[in-house]
Amino acid sequence: MKEIPPTPESFGELAAAADRLLSGLAGLTDADVSAPARLPGWTRGHVLCHLARQAPALERLLTWASTGVETPQYPDRATRDAEIEAGAHRSAAALIADVRETAAHFQHTVETLPEPAWQATIRPFTGELCTPQRVLVIRIRELELHHVDLDLGYRVADIPAPARAVILADVLGYYAQAADVPDFALRDDAGAELARYGTGGPVVSGSPADALAWLSGRSTGTGLRSTTGPLPVLPRWL
Repeated sequence: MKEIPPTPESFGELAAAADRLLSGLAGLTDADVSAPARLPGWTRGHVLCHLARQAPALERLLTWASTGVETPQYPDRATRDAEIEAGAHRSAAALIADVRETAAHFQHTVETLPEPAWQATIRPFTGELCTPQRVLVIRIRELELHHVDLDLGYRVADIPAPARAVILADVLGYYAQAADVPDFALRDDAGAELARYGTGGPVVSGSPADALAWLSGRSTGTGLRSTTGPLPVLPRWL
């Protein structure tokens, strides 16, 4: 699974993703946040509450790394889901303030994490063993893709290339380890191979943005081409 080093450049990508999200939230009304998001069964309020509550959850993993005391993100999925539901119906002002304050606190935490802690072994909610360097990837990924999910005009194609490359590498790595992935190769518009799954199957090609939108379930494959016509059917990502 993708990890990125704890450098000023990485911290800058994290801060920029949060700033882009918060800029997109300016002017939202209570009616806006109660409207449906692009995720089934969720309003924009659910998405915003998830992003706000995810920050302290990821900080618990950083506490694990710095203390050596196992500190999971959440006790279980039911607890996570209940926390999101409980906070999703607040006012737009309260939700946006929560996202802003928790993002700032998370940014400070990662920038001040002791150097040895970055090499510790932790286990995120998704189950993989990793170092806290993966936490940076998770947070950038969630900020960017959930910004898209808010359906406020921000698209996968709007994600800046450095952040998009991090997220795409993470998603491609997920499918490399997932079950029931059909055989196919993925290439960019210039013909460079981005990934290959199995030993045969069609070649799917298109822009990295269109590939990420498809792989992450944010599109049905608009902009992509397959040598056999229909695109392969992917298992669900996360």
